[in-house]
Amino acid sequence: MNDFSEVIKNSKPTLVDFYATWCGPCKMMHPILDKLKENVGDAVSILKIDVDKNQELSAQYRIQSVPTLMIFKDGEIKWRSAGVHQADALESKLKEFM
Repeated sequence: MNDFSEVIKNSKPTLVDFYATWCGPCKMMHPILDKLKENVGDAVSILKIDVDKNQELSAQYRIQSVPTLMIFKDGEIKWRSAGVHQADALESKLKEFM
């Protein structure tokens, strides 16, 4: 997934949501991420990665539970957490890296 490595190298923070279509908490994250995108606009990239369709990438980042959220900037992992997070908490965390 070459596009992925290009996106995370950006100096703009990128929030990556590793999810699965069958995962209940992952489904809860969808409207939260939509709200977050409304709040932050183009200042942040938000990328959703289906772990079942991207098993190699999921293994590379040792994804063991979904949803797993990661913030990348300049190609480095700046933050990682599993589980559902609210939009305001994610926005605050992203602002640390803007």
